[in-house]
Amino acid sequence: MLDQDLNEPSTMESSGPVLPRRPIADTADLDITPMIDITFLLLIFFLVASIPDMQTAVELPPARYGLGVNPRTSVIVTIAERGGKGAPLVYLADGKVGVPLPDNPAEQEKAVEQAVEAGYAEGNATVLVKAEKGVKHRDVSRISAAAARVEGIKLHLAVLEIE
Repeated sequence: MLDQDLNEPSTMESSGPVLPRRPIADTADLDITPMIDITFLLLIFFLVASIPDMQTAVELPPARYGLGVNPRTSVIVTIAERGGKGAPLVYLADGKVGVPLPDNPAEQEKAVEQAVEAGYAEGNATVLVKAEKGVKHRDVSRISAAAARVEGIKLHLAVLEIE
């Protein structure tokens, strides 16, 4: 082969013309189904793992007997534990909502009585007193007595129903 003339065509070149390669088809379709699946799984995870706002919840003692009271037609007074020593916190709302009444028992009783009178004037003839489990009976009695000073109301103490 070394003796071959360089001007002669080689046997490979004489086999025919070189064909161009076919272009590779571009399949740029992106399947987003797995991404949507992951998004929904993350959404479900965060919904299940989230902690609800327990700031306004009141831990009530369980009840065995009794009938429910309609909270829409009642004046609701909530008595919550302070978390330490001292008088409990008293709210004129359903749960720990808003600003509690002042710590002075006389001012608390006066504010509760005024709220019950205002509710009775609007047609709310029932008073619902909610007290957390750790609130002392004397505090519940004091607030209940202040609410009961208004003539014509029905006083109810709230408890948590046993399921």
